[in-house]
Amino acid sequence: MNSISLFTGNSNPDFAERISSYLHIPLGGAKVSTFSDGEIQIEIQENVRSQDVFVIQSTCHPVNETLVELLLMIDAFKRSSARRITAVMPYYGYARQDKKVAPRVPISAKLIADLLTAAGANRIITLDLHAGQIQGFFDIPVDNLFAAPVLIDHIRNNHPGKLVVVSPDAGGVERARAYSKRLNADLAIIDKRRDAPNQAKAMAVIGDVTDKIAVIVDDMIDTAGTVSEAVGALKEHGAREVHACCAHPVLSGPAIDRLVGSGIKSVVVTDSVPLGANAQECGLIKVLSVAELVGEAIIRGHKGDSVTSLFV
Repeated sequence: MNSISLFTGNSNPDFAERISSYLHIPLGGAKVSTFSDGEIQIEIQENVRSQDVFVIQSTCHPVNETLVELLLMIDAFKRSSARRITAVMPYYGYARQDKKVAPRVPISAKLIADLLTAAGANRIITLDLHAGQIQGFFDIPVDNLFAAPVLIDHIRNNHPGKLVVVSPDAGGVERARAYSKRLNADLAIIDKRRDAPNQAKAMAVIGDVTDKIAVIVDDMIDTAGTVSEAVGALKEHGAREVHACCAHPVLSGPAIDRLVGSGIKSVVVTDSVPLGANAQECGLIKVLSVAELVGEAIIRGHKGDSVTSLFV
């Protein structure tokens, strides 16, 4: 354990502290600051030669700033002769841009993978990738953990009775099916049409939700357009009450106002992304920690043990 070093950038220091507490390993000293023109300056303040370094940094808002922080920290560790560098990215920014959806557009998730590898990362630990195939963008090992064990325990303990797990779109059916199987619940799907980025329109509900507790499961909630439309559709089709669960509470733009106005009963999220003040005060959102899950992946990765049991 003496050869492990934990570091964090500025994206989610509280989450890094929780991992540090779980592992009983203090966070290493790193100065992450900016010049007056906005350039990021990194200074590692302790020896990491021959260390197994883990850099904890979600690439969340402000996305470009936190991403560059991570890249510069990885480069600093590489140039400081760290033995191995693992980027611990609970939230992988740009993951939604994982394919060409129109002519002359980038595959941004692939570019981010290339940048991380070029900077010197030897391994990636992440949580609930938007698309599992993103692992194939890397030529280094990727451990894609799942928040499902934490979220499913909460659903099971707080929503007894007739339950239906809802996928908010066709792309999330596999995730919703996995939840419904483990909860022994019914499955429903929202037929959603998207006319423009961050604008969603729910069209129909596939499955029986009448007089049931509906739980919408997704990898992230960004502007909450998808969730708010889904809540309306589910209520129109007779759902008794509607809840939502997600791994990454991005909650940008009008998200909180939309959630409050949708009539949703609760939104359960993880601490992979820090909540803004308005999200904390709205009264709908409950945060569950995945710090122990990520911490366990760190220690098993260091020891060379299997992480398979963390996926179930």
